[in-house]
Amino acid sequence: MGAGVLLAFAFGRAISALLYGVSAHDPAIYVAAPAMLALVAVASALFPALRASRIDPIVALRDA
Repeated sequence: MGAGVLLAFAFGRAISALLYGVSAHDPAIYVAAPAMLALVAVASALFPALRASRIDPIVALRDA
């Protein structure tokens, strides 16, 4: 995500014509977008991990 933020900041002027109502170097966007991506990534990993943690390891190994 850090590399993406750096690249977005570097290419901000190139894409400024495509943005409507938002500055190309708006700090809120550079914080909100990675935060939203991190939230989705944590949620997508958390739910399967919680489900898997409820299974008894011996039962899981026996069924495998």
